[in-house]
Amino acid sequence: MILPRHVLGGKGYTSPSDKLNIAGVGIREWGMGSRNLANCETENIVALCDVDHNLSSATFNKYPKAKTYKDFRVMLENQKNIDAVIIATPDHNHAMISMMAIKLGKHVFCQKPLTHTVYEARLITETAKKYKVQTQMGNQGRSSDEIRKLKEWIDDGAIGSVREVYAWTDRPIGGNAWDTFAVKAKSKDKPPIPKGLDWNLWLGPAKYRDYHPDYHPLSWRAWIDFGTGSMGDMGCHIIDPSFYALELGAPTEIQATSTHWIPEIESQTYPSASIVRMKFPKRGKHPELKLTWSDGRILPPIPEEFKNDEKFTLSGAMIIGDKGKIIHDSHGASDLKLIPEEKMLSYKQPSKTIQRVNGDWRRGGHEQDWIRACKEGVTGTPASSSFEYGGPLTEMALLGMIAIRLKDQRLIWDSKKFKFTNNEMANELLHKEYRDGWTL
Repeated sequence: MILPRHVLGGKGYTSPSDKLNIAGVGIREWGMGSRNLANCETENIVALCDVDHNLSSATFNKYPKAKTYKDFRVMLENQKNIDAVIIATPDHNHAMISMMAIKLGKHVFCQKPLTHTVYEARLITETAKKYKVQTQMGNQGRSSDEIRKLKEWIDDGAIGSVREVYAWTDRPIGGNAWDTFAVKAKSKDKPPIPKGLDWNLWLGPAKYRDYHPDYHPLSWRAWIDFGTGSMGDMGCHIIDPSFYALELGAPTEIQATSTHWIPEIESQTYPSASIVRMKFPKRGKHPELKLTWSDGRILPPIPEEFKNDEKFTLSGAMIIGDKGKIIHDSHGASDLKLIPEEKMLSYKQPSKTIQRVNGDWRRGGHEQDWIRACKEGVTGTPASSSFEYGGPLTEMALLGMIAIRLKDQRLIWDSKKFKFTNNEMANELLHKEYRDGWTL
């Protein structure tokens, strides 16, 4: 008797020689979804879903065999041959799509941040574990060699015990995180909805508001109802190396301060610049730690190890130990180095103790790591940023966003009880109300 390979491999196993049937949701041209799909072309692209068929037409044309949709619910309910789903919509729709796909037993790749609220991040993480699907968050640098090298340096004692971290980004002012000019010019007119766009589906669970190009397609990150600000966006990249190497987990204390560029809509949009300060408790061999996040081109103090002409990168982090400092660029600890340069040159690299991910994270290695995990199934090694990892990382970043919204207040967080112990207004911001007809 000859048994099929999926029986030999156990439940959830797909032979490496077989191809996954992948669907993409949020796949407009030049967006992250279209890039994620391009990095999965080793598999079958069988379904494409986007609420704006005009902006997505080029992606539709690239995969002519894939069925096309506007509503992800119709796609997931009707097309039974889908094995895995890529999600790259605006943040406010991540949880809805992820939850439905997971409950249908689909593997999920979701762009960062994993969700729009802290509650959603906790629930999606738990649900993915319950349904035993393979997951990956789109923080590509988590699949880099450098992030593993950083942990090996920390474990080797390269800079001693770490008690302080600075992380920063030039966004939203730099990096085209959102179109500040559009937000500043927010008008009271009511332009027509562009042909091909289903505005109601774009809003999804968010409160209804009339269409305006200030929201779609590029400026949604600026708005509290749709995005998660600079820390929700870039924190999942820039803080990720410290979160991993220093085993940060959840903070216990958070406070923030900020400045806003449009006071008249301050309650609706994120600030032009902010500083978030977090405290983390002792974690195994790691001592208590303070982390300072800043955005809007606010940089940390210049270290004495810098030469006169040396400058910080536009986005990055500085990890301060009692025996030295490490700095790195944005994604996945790229351009990782000890400072000063003399210390880097004399440092004897430790042995590689952490398994590397196959492939370059800049050229599809992160997506391919997820595909590998999908094919190995429940008994295989999870992807590098499975929701079990990406969920807590997202929680940390979104807790910072709550502090920004309640600026100049000291918030005490109890992760096990899932509540702020000193501020009920902060607890109300852990989640949001959904529009009628939408539920997780």
